[in-house]
Amino acid sequence: MPSIKVPYKIAIIEDDPTISQMYRFKFEAEGYIVETAENGKLGLSLVKTMHPDIVLLDLMMPEMNGDQVFAEIRKIEWAKDLKVIILTNMGEQEIPNSIKTMGVTAIILKANMTPRQVFELVKKNLS
Repeated sequence: MPSIKVPYKIAIIEDDPTISQMYRFKFEAEGYIVETAENGKLGLSLVKTMHPDIVLLDLMMPEMNGDQVFAEIRKIEWAKDLKVIILTNMGEQEIPNSIKTMGVTAIILKANMTPRQVFELVKKNLS
């Protein structure tokens, strides 16, 4: 039985289908509405049509990288304060400074967090 009353909408923009599906299954099992996109261009379209409550965004992707997608999201009027959590395996020094100045909610090193920990972070940021 999901512990949330109103299903939050989550957009997962991640080019690795294994990672994307792992998070999708975790969030759907908890009652969230989840849509995924496998590249930056599709991810930006997804955000525009879905109007998610939060976005999980990979940085290294084909078509359009994560920092480009994030910059475009911030240009959308209703999405100026949209919560965006960066999922990456980049080292801290490799993450573009622009990410931090655009008001990122959190930056997660994929290798360091379990799906359960990511779920708890998302849940905390949505409540």
